[in-house]
Amino acid sequence: MTDTGGRLLRVHVHPANVHDRWGGKALLGGLELRHWPRVRKVYVDFGYRGLRREAEGLGLELEVVAHPLPETERVKGFKPLPKRWVVERTFAWMGRNRRLGKDYEYHPEVTEAWMYLGMIHLLVKRLASAA
Repeated sequence: MTDTGGRLLRVHVHPANVHDRWGGKALLGGLELRHWPRVRKVYVDFGYRGLRREAEGLGLELEVVAHPLPETERVKGFKPLPKRWVVERTFAWMGRNRRLGKDYEYHPEVTEAWMYLGMIHLLVKRLASAA
């Protein structure tokens, strides 16, 4: 979960054999909005569309960002979808971190910790260059 600037708010890593909806439930289930009182809306990929009840239970509005046209009518090539590119950009920032470039960790909790450390490193670098 990121803010509109692409900074990590919360991470939940799960194995590849777990559907996105169940991972999203775990992410939203432990979410404490007192840390981010200005969060009102959650933009999700099509795989997370079943999380509306969980989001509403937290007082959040859930908006699914999907392709506006059926697959047969889409144009070939890459076309960024509104709001979804923010998270993709964050993945690209994290991929620059050597430890996060490949998935070497055995335990998902370790990957989550490295994601937080990678974002801290990125933010500290930005603060240092701004000073």
